[in-house]
Amino acid sequence: MNMTAAITEGYQALRTHAAWLDLSARGKIRVLGDDRARLLHAMTTNHVQQLKSGEGCYAFFLNAQGRILGDVNLFCFEDHFLLDTEPETRHKLFEHLDRYIIADDVTLVDETDRVATIAVEGPEAANVLTKLGVPVLEVPYSTWTWGGTWGDRTVARVDSTGSGGFFIFTAVPDVPRLIKDLEQAGATAATPEDAGVVRIENGRPRYGEEITERFLVQETGQLQAVHFTKGCYLGQEIVERVRSRAQIHRILRRVEIDTLEVPPSGTKLKLAEADAGEIVSAVLSPALGKIVAMAYVRTPNSEPGTELTLGGAPARVT
Repeated sequence: MNMTAAITEGYQALRTHAAWLDLSARGKIRVLGDDRARLLHAMTTNHVQQLKSGEGCYAFFLNAQGRILGDVNLFCFEDHFLLDTEPETRHKLFEHLDRYIIADDVTLVDETDRVATIAVEGPEAANVLTKLGVPVLEVPYSTWTWGGTWGDRTVARVDSTGSGGFFIFTAVPDVPRLIKDLEQAGATAATPEDAGVVRIENGRPRYGEEITERFLVQETGQLQAVHFTKGCYLGQEIVERVRSRAQIHRILRRVEIDTLEVPPSGTKLKLAEADAGEIVSAVLSPALGKIVAMAYVRTPNSEPGTELTLGGAPARVT
């Protein structure tokens, strides 16, 4: 995004109305078998075994050193779980899970090429789906399934930009019909570029950009992904050690910077002359007329309202 960033229809819809996004590249792994809940419970940071059909959660997969291998929106159905993950972690998480299936009754099926993901996001996303006869899902990660031309469509209360909304999972041949239905119900097409700007404006991190194997769970600030009393899981020892010592040196924060020049990843934020943080992503916000960034800020400098600088420009932690 450059210094003449325009307010596009898709960008505006995500912020004030409703937009649809084609997220079909996101990985979709179906987990079946009698031991599926036990395995996922032992492999992720959240409480899987307590989930009932129609419920879900957000979770991390960690390695033994507590580093984050990927994140998932995890949905529970009557006879399987569906793992929704970033395109970059589709194969990595499949292979990671498969490696730990030894004597378990668990089968993994990569559904990414067969099942499409269309998101409806923005303040009026629920109104769009209501016009299609879909009940409003109030509980995060809850799901509801209804019939479409090419089979079932499943809607989940989850979004990718922080604007609120829903993912719809459907068979690939159903996508043109679904998009037509959504547009007739009032949704506007948004591009990945529109979504990327709005996501950072909303301070929503994404695995592969703001969250990587470089960081520990608590540093990301995404503690909704962690159940601290569920018992043992891969990487749990490190998560618990950090929690018990209350010791993290940096944390992911949204920062507004009074400049129009987009800083590259790795740019340092300053407090007086000292390094106070490091930018991992930044965009020029058309609506705010300034830079909005995601940065790992030193813990003492991380409180909202803290005044930092970037090359002389004021930068505020929000």
